Amino acid sequence: MEITLLDYLVFFVFVGGVALFGCSFYFRSRKGAAAFTAAEGSLPTWVVGMSIFATFVSSISFLGLPGDAYKGNWNPFVFSLSIPIATWLAAKVFIPLYRNVNSVSAYHYLELRFGYWARGYVAVCYLLTQLARIGSILLLLALPLNTMFGWDIQTIIVCTGIATLVYTLLGGIAAVVWTDAIQGIILIFGAIACAAILTFTMPEGPGQLLEIASAHGKFSLGSLSLSLTEPTFWVVLVYGLFVNMQNYGIDQNYVQRYMTTKSTAEAVKSTLLGGLLYIPVSLVFVYIGTALFGYYTARPELLPEGLPSDQVFPWFIVHGLPTGLTGLVVASLFSAGMSTIATSINSSATIVLTDFAKRLSKKEYTEKRSMRTLYGTSFVIGALGIAVGLLMMHIDGVLDAWWKLASIFSGGMLGLFLLGVVCQRVKRAHAVAAVALGLLTIAWMSLSPLINEGSPFYVLHSPLHTYLTIVAGTTAIFLTGFVLTRLTAKPTEK
Repeated sequence: MEITLLDYLVFFVFVGGVALFGCSFYFRSRKGAAAFTAAEGSLPTWVVGMSIFATFVSSISFLGLPGDAYKGNWNPFVFSLSIPIATWLAAKVFIPLYRNVNSVSAYHYLELRFGYWARGYVAVCYLLTQLARIGSILLLLALPLNTMFGWDIQTIIVCTGIATLVYTLLGGIAAVVWTDAIQGIILIFGAIACAAILTFTMPEGPGQLLEIASAHGKFSLGSLSLSLTEPTFWVVLVYGLFVNMQNYGIDQNYVQRYMTTKSTAEAVKSTLLGGLLYIPVSLVFVYIGTALFGYYTARPELLPEGLPSDQVFPWFIVHGLPTGLTGLVVASLFSAGMSTIATSINSSATIVLTDFAKRLSKKEYTEKRSMRTLYGTSFVIGALGIAVGLLMMHIDGVLDAWWKLASIFSGGMLGLFLLGVVCQRVKRAHAVAAVALGLLTIAWMSLSPLINEGSPFYVLHSPLHTYLTIVAGTTAIFLTGFVLTRLTAKPTEK
């Protein structure tokens, strides 16, 4: 089965409709900076919750989880098991903290604790991370669309970036959140439909799929070994805990949504909805990978020989789904990428306004000037993100490059936040020393894979799995600051 005119029609109607719907919020967003960045704290709880869910799910999750499960087992699902802990911490600690500080910036709190250097440092790290994220998502979204539709990769990157930028620029955070909610619902429907079709179209029924998957150990959550050099159950669980604490605790993408609700209680409900919803949906995604393995093991003639594991799901979407549903699933895949890009653009513009433009300006920032800054910054961030996506076309292993960049740019952020929240008496100099040591730790672990085994520098090679980079960096910052505080504290302070 190939792509039909109906599939193209469904795809363009859905994507075009979402973009136009986002643009419809223009008159609401132009009321002022508070409307553009926080929707004046007026958005419904369920919409914000679905937006948090859609922000978490990107084209990486949509294609990466089925691809990993097809090639291996359910080990990637262990990442999701840490989400309840992270969302509980966000509900108990971080959401009340941000709502009390009453700033749309996630990093205003760091200035209160350590001075502007901490706020500026983390804000710069965040902006660099978002540029890398936008570029990576655009390219990772373009690759499967190129496979499915045959469209030019550069054209997909540019058109996707422009379409997302337009409604983000016009509609502000309200457009981002509402379109996220719609895209999240369609994404869930598309994933469930794929899982059901794979299950009930097996030659000998659903039982055959379970037999094949069980025989090949596809339902395993990974080794229970205590080794720190392999992606065991425990390594992925700890990695997931730290990444999700960073996401729900200090990521501007999420913190900004906490401020769009009417109260702290509604912000907590939204976070719990968005976070916990990802767990069953990610289970559906890994099940799709396992189901694809069973489906094509039973019908090997339907799969081209030598097709990479991350291309198996796109192949099934094009050749295995009924007419019309293919267009809808491709649209949901496309939407997953668009929602992530829109979130990054809006949150980055908000950070530039609150953490740099307003904070460093010697003149009073009027509403008109604030809106000009938000519009201009949104455009620049979107354009730079498109440029990064085009540059990444020349890099082998885009996903691996994104993980490394994210670890380097964001690895020191969580440790500094935890240090500020837990250690009330930590001094500014201790925080600076802690961040410096943490960044050295992150750089050491990130660069270790580049050292060849025969090299004389191999003795400096990190023995830990790369998933533990953020764990080691965060721990180094927190422990260094904590120990320095204890060593220099007066007897009465101890």
